[in-house]
Amino acid sequence: MSPFPYYCNRMFGENVGLEFFEVIKLRRSTRAFMDERVSEEDIVKLLEAARLAPSAGNIQPWVFVVVRDADIKRRISEAALHQSFISKAPVVIVVCADLDRSKQRYRSRGVDLFCVQDTAAAIQNLLLAAVDLGLGACWVGAFHEDMVKVALKIPENLRPVAIVPVGRPAEKPNLPFRRPLEEIVHYETF
Repeated sequence: MSPFPYYCNRMFGENVGLEFFEVIKLRRSTRAFMDERVSEEDIVKLLEAARLAPSAGNIQPWVFVVVRDADIKRRISEAALHQSFISKAPVVIVVCADLDRSKQRYRSRGVDLFCVQDTAAAIQNLLLAAVDLGLGACWVGAFHEDMVKVALKIPENLRPVAIVPVGRPAEKPNLPFRRPLEEIVHYETF
């Protein structure tokens, strides 16, 4: 049993005490949301979890744009190849990478790789925190960056990396297929 328990009293309407590996196993890409507001307290917890992610050189190149406005969510949805579930989520968090922060220390490697890895770690923390709070979320990476930048008035030095719609799940998605460890792990050499 993990010495670091996580508790969730609302996941899919069940009263469940979650431990770390349970949170990981329960995480799903939620694309249907209840028409229920996400509290400011929960949004702050999600952002705090994301903020605590590791980053190269502790640069912390992430910037988060929290969107509740229906028209802006619609524009983001259109930019994301018309994935309509985005506009139906109570809140959408757009995770951006600050290219200048990464470039200062790591030059092109920071811009081309580290800031994307760093924001990916923040996104994963956010997704796991959502599960712990009884929320559903989805990591959306298919979108036109320029359209998102225009919709959110994002400065040139920031790159939108992911769109994360968040809300109370209206569905309980099945566990998707995962390749077995024997197929993907090698020890010492390939």
